[in-house]
Amino acid sequence: MDTLDASSWRCPRPLLQAKLWLKGATAGQKLRLCISDTGSRQDIPRYLLRMGHSVIQESDDGRVLTLLITKVP
Repeated sequence: MDTLDASSWRCPRPLLQAKLWLKGATAGQKLRLCISDTGSRQDIPRYLLRMGHSVIQESDDGRVLTLLITKVP
């Protein structure tokens, strides 16, 4: 499983990095993504779900949201 700690980045960089990961990932590959930016916390899960990928909220301590993303074909 890959991990991307984007908690220090502001939107749109976390979304762009997630898109780059998806482009290079194979179906079934997983990414643990850590984000903190308010825009990213809203936009990234919404985008991934709209694109049909699996998104599970692993944790949210109020500052950092950790998502487990599984790429689908």
